[in-house]
Amino acid sequence: MFEFIRNHQRWMQLILLILIVPSFAFFGVQSYSSFMSEEPKMATVAGHPITQREYDQARRNQLDQYRQMMGARFDAAALDNPAMRQRLLDQMIDQRVLAAAAADNRFSVSDETLRNTIASNPAVQEDGRFSAERYRAALAAQGLSPAAFEANLRAQLAVDRVLQPVGQSARVSGTVTADVENALTESRSVRLRRYAATDYRSQVQVSDADLQTWYDANKQQFQVPEQVKAQYLVLDEAAASAGIEVKDEDIQRYYDQNKSRFGQPERRRASHIMIELPANATDAQRKAAQAKAEDLAKQAAADPAGFAELAKKNSQDAGSAAKGGDLGWLAPGVIAPALEKAIDGLKKDQVSGVVQSPYGLHILKLTDIQPAQFKPLAEVKSQIVDEIRKQIAASRFSDMATKLTSLVYDQRDSLQPAADALGLKLREAGGIGRTELLPPDQAGPGSAAASPDSSLLDSPRVRQALFSPEVLRDKQNSGVIELSPDTMLVVRVAGLTPAHVPPLDQLKDKIRAKLVDERAADAAAKAGEQALETLRKDPAASLDGFAPAVDVSRDNPRNLSRPVLDAVMRVPAKPLPAYAGARESSDYVIARVEKVEAGKNDPSVTATLNQQLSSAWGQAEDAAVLKVLREQYKVQIAPEAAKVLKGDDIQTDAG
Repeated sequence: MFEFIRNHQRWMQLILLILIVPSFAFFGVQSYSSFMSEEPKMATVAGHPITQREYDQARRNQLDQYRQMMGARFDAAALDNPAMRQRLLDQMIDQRVLAAAAADNRFSVSDETLRNTIASNPAVQEDGRFSAERYRAALAAQGLSPAAFEANLRAQLAVDRVLQPVGQSARVSGTVTADVENALTESRSVRLRRYAATDYRSQVQVSDADLQTWYDANKQQFQVPEQVKAQYLVLDEAAASAGIEVKDEDIQRYYDQNKSRFGQPERRRASHIMIELPANATDAQRKAAQAKAEDLAKQAAADPAGFAELAKKNSQDAGSAAKGGDLGWLAPGVIAPALEKAIDGLKKDQVSGVVQSPYGLHILKLTDIQPAQFKPLAEVKSQIVDEIRKQIAASRFSDMATKLTSLVYDQRDSLQPAADALGLKLREAGGIGRTELLPPDQAGPGSAAASPDSSLLDSPRVRQALFSPEVLRDKQNSGVIELSPDTMLVVRVAGLTPAHVPPLDQLKDKIRAKLVDERAADAAAKAGEQALETLRKDPAASLDGFAPAVDVSRDNPRNLSRPVLDAVMRVPAKPLPAYAGARESSDYVIARVEKVEAGKNDPSVTATLNQQLSSAWGQAEDAAVLKVLREQYKVQIAPEAAKVLKGDDIQTDAG
């Protein structure tokens, strides 16, 4: 059962989703309204509230799902923001609206549709067919009964019927599809002439007054976010390995105990003749088999060189008889113990007597021996030292982790005692913001972004710990942060720098470079626009400065940027040549359109394009229907929801 659950986690999540969301959204429109009426509201649908408690629970569930999926990469600050909170509320509202529409219009699902929906899921199938046993096992693992699950699934399928006919019936006409395909494949032959901003930089002059004026109007662009300087301890394999010395006697002992890993033990190759002896054989059968085996043993002993031929003619082991009884190179434990013992007692080319195994009676011949071959200790010494160090380090790491956890709580206002007790280096780095590591030019000396530990300090869990109230405000040590099974951190705040705008003196070079870039780009654009106006008055003007012609289209723009391509495709097809211009980053580009070729229709492409356009049209119609339903069911966002969506009234569970 548990193996099934592990292999079908997505199916189990679907079960939970169907149980939890629809049961509340579909039936909760009436059932919960009176009970929750006094709670703070986020929104109302047909007069029934979505309470803040419901919203907070949905938000926690959503964050838990992200945390499970992303592991150490989970960053609550990046996922729990106003836009994400607004999206969640919209989803809850839409679910309520659809549930209300399904109830009011008495949408229902037949037993046959319900059965087919469940049976069509591969997770509850065996050999391509629905398995009642697997179905019951999946539900039982979640403590669900088939009746309860099917009732909720029926409700969800009914809700789905509100929009399904809308999106599934959306179709774009063949004429529209053909027109779109023609527009995408229409080809134009274009020459480009670029006015590069770099060519005009030498003409730009920026005065101190310009710098001051720009700074006064735009200095917030250079605001440095709030940042902390952190002290921290790192416990990893390197720290646990520090100071470990491996003695020669330990190396010798390890080599002796693991010698088989550093070479190849003796190997033996043998052949046999087998006479079958069933476990339920009669006495007469046993005597006959024994007599035959002993006779063959005498013949083999008298002529060991003829053993292979004797095996081909007489051995009843179909797998080896055709190969003259050859069993190949034998590893320990491969054959029956009685046979292995007999082979170990033979010399090369010696033939054994009759040996009995669970499979029958055997005559054995040792055909070859490979002596044991091992690398000398000197050759593998460095490898052994590394392995011993890792074993010792693993044990030390566990002990150090336990002690570290205790020490950082024993003295909450300093990491030095823990560093001294464990022999760890107390490290320091600055420029750590709430959402990212600040670039070195904003962080200053000792920047975390420029530190060898940058990947550790940029972990969302580390940043969340540093900006937690206990660490940031109360200046206490954090708990032990396990970033991976072999890497742990403890942090504390050594200093806080509030958000601020640096003085002009620190920003002059940046502002000057920015103004030079902007004015050079403006100069390039002005020169390009003047040239474009001249060319439009005289289309037959010289082509000096234009690159060779290239053919472009909307679905194959070559290297044209979007602004230039859009300008090219807006040019009328007649008369030609025609000119267009567009800014491209800091440069200005003039395009000369010399030829236009109509687009072409490809049946296979047309069919795919029609599906894509129809799907997009269906999504647009779904959105339009939802908009109408929201108006019909008088959806209202409560005024107090604004604070929750902004984040003023909620606490992020960074965990």
